[in-house]
Amino acid sequence: MFKRRQRNIVILLCLIGGAMMWFEPVRHQLKALWGLFSSLDVNVMMEYLRSFGPWAMAVSFLLMIFQAVAAPLPAFLITFANAALFGWWQGALLSWCSSMVAAWLCFVLARWLGRDTIEKFVSEKALDSSDRFFERYGKHTILICRLLPFISFDIISYAAGLTSIKVSVFLMATGIGQLPATLVYSYVGGMLTGGLRWFITGLLIMFSLSILIFALKNKKHSRGNNS
Repeated sequence: MFKRRQRNIVILLCLIGGAMMWFEPVRHQLKALWGLFSSLDVNVMMEYLRSFGPWAMAVSFLLMIFQAVAAPLPAFLITFANAALFGWWQGALLSWCSSMVAAWLCFVLARWLGRDTIEKFVSEKALDSSDRFFERYGKHTILICRLLPFISFDIISYAAGLTSIKVSVFLMATGIGQLPATLVYSYVGGMLTGGLRWFITGLLIMFSLSILIFALKNKKHSRGNNS
């Protein structure tokens, strides 16, 4: 009963999202969000969230889910901005909770939509690479990959949904593995200023760009093989 209810909720959200894509204001907003993440600028993200006033936390929560479903986009921009705007521990809590919901959504989408559909979100090669991790490390793959900043959070969530791993095991491993990185990023985002923050941001941008370039190249390559 609970699983059926979960599935109905996700299907309903997908239908609502698909219907909204027909509206020009929604398409315009999606383009603006792509530009927001593409800027790779924490200050731009902060100003965007600040513009929503008392709704800033809710918007941040939704942005974390958006970047997960539209993988791979840099989530650290939101984590840094949350810490700078709401304080490091409140920002960490917001980032951790929203990333957990985002991971769960990627997981259930993969499980219910299947591999062929998920390959439209991420590349076939990226999923194949994740498969090899799961074959080697099993359910421990999730915990290991969550602790490594250069492995895409969202691709692993999608890949895990294509395995037989239970959702409870997935969420537990994700929560434990994601916590250290969230705390560190939030502390950095909330406490550092000036050149040091830019240095740390630069390193994270390099990680994000590496993941993005790798995913796009693999997606292009897989499309070429299918044509």
